[in-house]
Amino acid sequence: MNGGMKRAIEEAIILAGMVGHVFVATADDEGVPHVAVAGQLTHAGDGRVAVSAWFCPATLSNLQMNHHIAIVVWDKSKDTGYQLLGGSERIEGIAMMDGYVPSGEEVRPMPQVEREITMRVTKVTGFTHAIHTDT
Repeated sequence: MNGGMKRAIEEAIILAGMVGHVFVATADDEGVPHVAVAGQLTHAGDGRVAVSAWFCPATLSNLQMNHHIAIVVWDKSKDTGYQLLGGSERIEGIAMMDGYVPSGEEVRPMPQVEREITMRVTKVTGFTHAIHTDT
């Protein structure tokens, strides 16, 4: 990985910490897109990042069929950001909520799982509302 991409990944992680969220875009095997919001973006070593959230089933289903993923970090007030493109390498459960509802013992919701998606970054582009060239 070149130094420019390494620096851009580091800047994206710092910006994500400042704005407090990132957008995660996936698509199914037919190319139908889905966007989710996550709270953290961290280093995962050697050109990889990790993003964690209580992802909905569509995000996870898409990644089982199509590993391509985009993570967008954007500071609206400064109109500056990054789009990280690449492929998911691992999805790991990191916390579970059992779906307990005190008043609803007869209806047990599906347990919710917080997951961490590890992504190998293959390209980083700027992300802005202003006119840009995706380079």
